[in-house]
Parts: sequence; structure tokens; C-alpha cells
Amino acid sequence: MNKLQTVLPWKLSFSYGRALQASTIKAWAGKEENVAEARKIFIGRCKANSEAQLGKYEGGAATAPGSETSLFEKGYIY
Repeated sequence: MNKLQTVLPWKLSFSYGRALQASTIKAWAGKEENVAEARKIFIGRCKANSEAQLGKYEGGAATAPGSETSLFEKGYIY
């Protein structure tokens, strides 16, 4: 929707918290030695979310190391 070249009376955005946190926390796993990798994953997700909000996301965030797993949960209530 953000790629459409139309003027809308609202701004389309998303709740990115879960997308940012889930893969980062999984990579970190509470271990000091995983902090650098978790940061790399977090920054990748932030970039993807920013691009999506601007309508410029071309894919790739889900293929970053540590983020291959889908966040979809049937019946999840936001």
C-alpha cells in the first residue's frame, strides 16, 4: 500500500515491536557472546521495517541469519 502513488488521508504504518524483538531475542538467548550477532539482526530488521514503511522494502530481512523462522502464530491476538 505504501508503494501506491496516491495521497491518502492517513499514514500507513505497522506495529513493528514483535518483528524487531523476536529474532533478536532468539539470537541473543541471554548470552553475552551472542550480543554482536543479535545487534546485527536487530539492525537488519530495523532497516527492513523502515523500508517497508516507506514502500521501498524489496525483501531479504527474513533471510538474514537468525531470522529464517516465521513469526506467524495462528490465533495470535495483538
